[in-house]
Amino acid sequence: MSSTHAAAPTFDLGLTPLREVNEALHAVGLKGECVLQNPRGAHNVAVGLDAPVKVTVNGHLGYYAAGMNKQAEVTINGNAGQGVAENMMSGTVHVTGSASQSAGATGRGGLLIIDGGAGARCGISMKGIDIVVGGTVGHMSAFMAQKGRLVVRGDAGDALGDSIYEARIYLRGTAKSLGADCVEKEMRPEHLEELASLLKSAGYQDDDPASYKRYGSARNLYHFTHENDY
Repeated sequence: MSSTHAAAPTFDLGLTPLREVNEALHAVGLKGECVLQNPRGAHNVAVGLDAPVKVTVNGHLGYYAAGMNKQAEVTINGNAGQGVAENMMSGTVHVTGSASQSAGATGRGGLLIIDGGAGARCGISMKGIDIVVGGTVGHMSAFMAQKGRLVVRGDAGDALGDSIYEARIYLRGTAKSLGADCVEKEMRPEHLEELASLLKSAGYQDDDPASYKRYGSARNLYHFTHENDY
């Protein structure tokens, strides 16, 4: 580990074993900020963080980057492999490049931003996370999405929202096909306001929310009550 600034220690993954780096990230959680260099596609980087630390990764990462994130703000200046921000609880994960399949899988909270595109099953089984994708998403995105919001500025692949529950999908482009029980829904004023807030949080405040369509459950695959009006 080297340091160019007292508040921002720098870890070189080309020199320091990943286990030591991840242990150090937990240890410096309350010190505010750190930088990771030369990740070289390493897997399981910055997993399980549970403190308001700011982590910047300069380079591409492999599988399950920033998994189970809680409180932390993680920026990946590059691409991320399968399962980035899997089971995220809170905080922010920002991928400036693209992400592979299952981005944000089972996420329960927080905000995942992907500036590029995302592969298949983006937001699969999401349970409260917000995901904003600057490009396209692959097939089966938001499969069995239970809660949360998926915003896609580009197009979507086949079977978007298959078996969706109470999550909301906002799509600016076109879906190749919709999955079982997923239908287009009315964009009411509250949805335009909600979408505008999400876009602003992700840095896309210049987008017109009215240029998006909303998709959700047709409510034919499971039981709803009057309290499920969304």
